[in-house]
Amino acid sequence: MSPIRSSTGIPDHIAAALCYFFPFIGGIVFLALEKRSRFVLFHALQSLIAFGALMVAHVLCGFIPLLGPLAASLISLCSFAVWLLMIYHALGGRWYRLPWAGDIAERQSRQL
Repeated sequence: MSPIRSSTGIPDHIAAALCYFFPFIGGIVFLALEKRSRFVLFHALQSLIAFGALMVAHVLCGFIPLLGPLAASLISLCSFAVWLLMIYHALGGRWYRLPWAGDIAERQSRQL
């Protein structure tokens, strides 16, 4: 764990976990508030990208007849697992990257 505080005054590992604790909304809030910690910015961006994509996929499943509800249920279970995993890693102060969302978030956080 890092003793570094983000520009919000919260320890950076707590701020990063809050980006996931409140999916999508937490990412937006910390992306707007954070000015200094690249760690928090990375997790805010990854939260936005990952949970935004999962929300879109869940909504699109509603348009699929018969198999849509099953697919939506599987996406919900996957979302819950990703949520728990990312909170765990953020609290541990780790830069855990999801397969595609992490790559995008890392590139974008370097540009901020």
